[in-house]
Amino acid sequence: MSKQVNDSPQPFSVEYRGMDVVFGRGELTRLGSRLETHGCTRAIVVCGSNVGGNDELMEPLRDGLGSMLVDVFDETTAAKRIETAFDGIEAVSAAEADVIVGVGGGSSLNVARQLSVLAADGRPIDEIREAARSGETVELSAATEPTPVAVVPTTFAGADMSPGGSLAVLRAEESPTGQPVVASGSLTPLLVVEDPAAFETTPMGALAGSAMNGFDKAIETLYARDQTPITDALAVRALRYLGPALKTLRTDTEASAIDRAVVGTILSQFENRPSIVHAFGHAFARRYPVQQGVAHAVAVPAVLRYVFDTVEGGRYDMADGLRIDTADLSEDAIAEAIVERVTEIRDALGLPRRFGELSGTTREDIPELAQFVLDDPVLDRAPSGLDPTIEASEAVLRETW
Repeated sequence: MSKQVNDSPQPFSVEYRGMDVVFGRGELTRLGSRLETHGCTRAIVVCGSNVGGNDELMEPLRDGLGSMLVDVFDETTAAKRIETAFDGIEAVSAAEADVIVGVGGGSSLNVARQLSVLAADGRPIDEIREAARSGETVELSAATEPTPVAVVPTTFAGADMSPGGSLAVLRAEESPTGQPVVASGSLTPLLVVEDPAAFETTPMGALAGSAMNGFDKAIETLYARDQTPITDALAVRALRYLGPALKTLRTDTEASAIDRAVVGTILSQFENRPSIVHAFGHAFARRYPVQQGVAHAVAVPAVLRYVFDTVEGGRYDMADGLRIDTADLSEDAIAEAIVERVTEIRDALGLPRRFGELSGTTREDIPELAQFVLDDPVLDRAPSGLDPTIEASEAVLRETW
């Protein structure tokens, strides 16, 4: 009998774009020895206060790092403020750390990777904030050798291997354009440790919220303007793991559900092509105290309907990944079945269905949010034949408010 993707995945390691990616239960306890092979001797952990206070996670992490651990900087937040990154730079310097270990969700992993680039960039915070007043993204670049980074994800956001990332330099109310301004630039981790036991220490609410972020990376790759047969194959396989795993994540007590979700999230990051759903997620996450994956969860059914109403949108490969039998279905019926399946997964995770349910949001912001979506660089990957407009962006927002 052939092996099915719903079987419990076996441990593996792979080199991807200069990163050593390792998957398996117990990998957290081998973190120190793996870092030693990269010549590291003094590690500082960068995380949020919830992770820092989670003994179920931190005890095996401390055991895994052993005497290599010199400090824990547990001040990251979902806001990803540049001030926090500068505080982290001071902590890294004071600890004389030669490796930064980011632990937690997407925000903590991004801050860990970006504070290394920020330190190597060398500009003081006032200079970076002044550069941001033009209303454009501030690009960070390494003038000196950055401190290497390893990451230990504990959510399904899929930020561990992503090439991008951003730090909030100016809030919307501080910016001359009325939109938040970010500093962009991220360091490729030398080591990515994917231990399902680490994910199991995360509260289900945070885990479910992050899940749509990684899930949508696979969905969007299938209709991206620059997709290839290789990216299609990886995304379809990612959906085959993630679809069943996420649908039962809140109810399945078997460890294999988490294992499958972790492997699916790893696959979703290989050669991924974020696009229009991510533009909506960015707009909300940068303007409000909202987890990006939660904004994705609200947006994705309406965005998929908009895409499928205009272009083919990779619907056949998407249906394959989501295990939808297309034999007797028209193209329109396939599109409808995909939206229904994605909505089922979103609802099974217990996530919000309307933008108006998200913390701090106000309907009066729709025009500004729509413009932010339109200005997002990820729209360069919008499906061929799809030309997003301000009217279409506002329509999606109104439909789901």
